[in-house]
Amino acid sequence: MTRHGGWGSFLTGIFLGAVVLWSFATSDMDLSRLLSAGPRIVEFVGRMIPPDPTVMAEIVDGTAETLRIAILGTVGAIILSVPLGFAASETMAPPAIHYSVRTLLALIRAIPLLLVAMLMVGAVGLGPMPGIIAVAFHATGMLGKFYAEAIDGVARAPVEALSSAGAGPLVRLRHAIWPQMAPVVARDTIFRFELNLRESLILGVVGAGGLGFYIQIYVRSFQYDKAASVTITVILLVIAIEVLNVALRRRFS
Repeated sequence: MTRHGGWGSFLTGIFLGAVVLWSFATSDMDLSRLLSAGPRIVEFVGRMIPPDPTVMAEIVDGTAETLRIAILGTVGAIILSVPLGFAASETMAPPAIHYSVRTLLALIRAIPLLLVAMLMVGAVGLGPMPGIIAVAFHATGMLGKFYAEAIDGVARAPVEALSSAGAGPLVRLRHAIWPQMAPVVARDTIFRFELNLRESLILGVVGAGGLGFYIQIYVRSFQYDKAASVTITVILLVIAIEVLNVALRRRFS
């Protein structure tokens, strides 16, 4: 390690340590308050035991709605991200276009999902539709970026070989670019679907449907045993999706 590199690492460590200390000192972190909250936490958990199994019909409906939001939101994001990904790619688009599209994708990612969901609820009303639109919009910012990076990350030799042979853009895409980027696209899309499912679980807080809608209803009405049943379903659903995600990643890796 060079002398310059050693000083750089040291100063970076000092800076990060200072940031952590500043965050702790200005966050009103009082451990005594946390310890005194123990009995209240125990009381709250006690109200959730045993879970109420009579809400199974609502759980089934909420689970189906959550899956619909995640699936249709992901499909919508894929449809939007494919052309945006090509437009954001340095390989497929001129600088003026790909810089503009990359900026647009960054702006989309910067808008909080819950804010988009609240705007959609106000525009189209309660139910799964605002959740689907919010998930599709928010996921496009990430998937479009991932697709563009997958295109730009392919090896150039096969593409240049086809170009020198007179092949057009579609032929280069079909035979040189797509075979290389397909595993990356599949991996990133599966990851985004998992993230969409997790996010759709909380959209119910703003009235966008799904299991989160039932959780906020039961908590606000102090029916903690029913909220516990829905929460257990959420945990099981996330675990199942994680297992499926791992299996699909191994399949496409």
